[in-house]
Amino acid sequence: MARLPRLLVPGQLHLVMQRSAGGQPVFTTDADFDLYLVALRELAREHDVHLHAYALLSTQVMLLLTPGHALSLSRLMQAQGRRFGAAYNRVHQRAGVLWEGRFRATVLDPQEYGLAAVQFVETAAVRARECLVASDYRWSSAPHHAGKQSDPLITEHAVHWQLGNTPFEREAAYRNSVHQLQVQQLHQQMEAAVLKGWALGSPAFIAALSDLTDRRLTALAQGRPRGSRPKKD
Repeated sequence: MARLPRLLVPGQLHLVMQRSAGGQPVFTTDADFDLYLVALRELAREHDVHLHAYALLSTQVMLLLTPGHALSLSRLMQAQGRRFGAAYNRVHQRAGVLWEGRFRATVLDPQEYGLAAVQFVETAAVRARECLVASDYRWSSAPHHAGKQSDPLITEHAVHWQLGNTPFEREAAYRNSVHQLQVQQLHQQMEAAVLKGWALGSPAFIAALSDLTDRRLTALAQGRPRGSRPKKD
């Protein structure tokens, strides 16, 4: 069976995951993290991509973003791979690829999953046991949303502004919402969606999204089509 094209829809909220080749650590020094983030900031602006949350783990990158046009996301990831990969290999005196073949991506319903997706990304370091408290992890947008520092990489999604009228209200509401959401179940749904490439959202959102792309958005139903029967000998 031919592999479906990656689900990319301009103007929609995308969850992106990129894993290292062979599970080998990529980010091993502070300079590695800084190198990636500097390139990401420049290239996101160049390719019309708005970044809403991110986390750099030793073997994985997670991004929550909105691409401005149909080719924005692919061009961003390709350019990021070339620039960071070349600089990284030069600094570490190595050769070869850093990332597995394809980055994973899916489209999320911002009203249903937008806030949970920010938390999914920003708590990734905790799940990977690279820190104890998400807001203490320097290489993510968690300190920004916790009010500890301002991150120039971040452009807030509209769903974030609904949390309150002031930065203090939004930061407090975001911190409190971590305990109100059914975190584990939502995280499982989002991880499955991005790994399999299926859109995640309400039926109304999926129906509206289907008008924007010809690509299949959800998995086919299991089993024989309704009404079909096995032939008799």
